[in-house]
Amino acid sequence: MLISTKGRYALRVLVDLAEHQPEGWVPLKEVAERQEISEKYLESILKILVKNSLLTGLRGKGGGYRLTRAPETYTVGSILRLTEDSLAPVSCLEQGGCSRMAECSTLWVWQGLDKVIREYLDSITLADLMDAGQAGDNYVI
Repeated sequence: MLISTKGRYALRVLVDLAEHQPEGWVPLKEVAERQEISEKYLESILKILVKNSLLTGLRGKGGGYRLTRAPETYTVGSILRLTEDSLAPVSCLEQGGCSRMAECSTLWVWQGLDKVIREYLDSITLADLMDAGQAGDNYVI
């Protein structure tokens, strides 16, 4: 499993929008500048997020994008499942499986890893990512 730029950028953009939500509608151009992502590429990501009701958009002067729900309700797993073809650690766990699944002696290893990945990614929310980005909160001795 390798997370693409689309998935990584979707997370960054959603965190950015969550952090700037109190300011109202957030223009695409501002997000693109802060995140150093081309507006064209960002548009394709936002299209996916709007289509799946994670964001709403408003055109025209004073327009932009907003989250449709509270940051605590968005999980990293749900976002990545929208932007990635698959989060499965091996192809045999993807839809359809493989012809050797019934006699595969390693299948349980990949199923266990898949479960750990899903549970981990589904346990982290946008709110968690916002908190993790606060400077000075992560110093450990």
